Amino acid sequence: QVQLVESGGGLVQPGGSLRLSCAASGRLFDIYFMGWYRQAPGQQRELVASIRTDDSTNYADSVKGRFTISRDNAKNTMFLQMNSLRPEDTAVYYCNAVSYGPYEHWGQGTQVTVSS
Repeated sequence: QVQLVESGGGLVQPGGSLRLSCAASGRLFDIYFMGWYRQAPGQQRELVASIRTDDSTNYADSVKGRFTISRDNAKNTMFLQMNSLRPEDTAVYYCNAVSYGPYEHWGQGTQVTVSS
């Protein structure tokens, strides 16, 4: 089992920044993919950014150049640095991990609201 706990969401003005964290615990050694998804009201959940065990990263076109995904293996924590936030970035952000099986694991989500 893998447990994921997100933190760092909140209310920010357009143009502002937030840093999301995802603390992972449990059976971590066979995780090969981790990502941040988001879901806005009435919309499908979408992949925002991902990172693999070789540290390769991918981003949705809508966040390229503004968001950065990273991780601290020593602390079993993944991050999403979000800069130049826009109202359309408003959503619930979810941490995701995939382990060999494959098995998919989700956090409970953290709300990000971008508004003046």
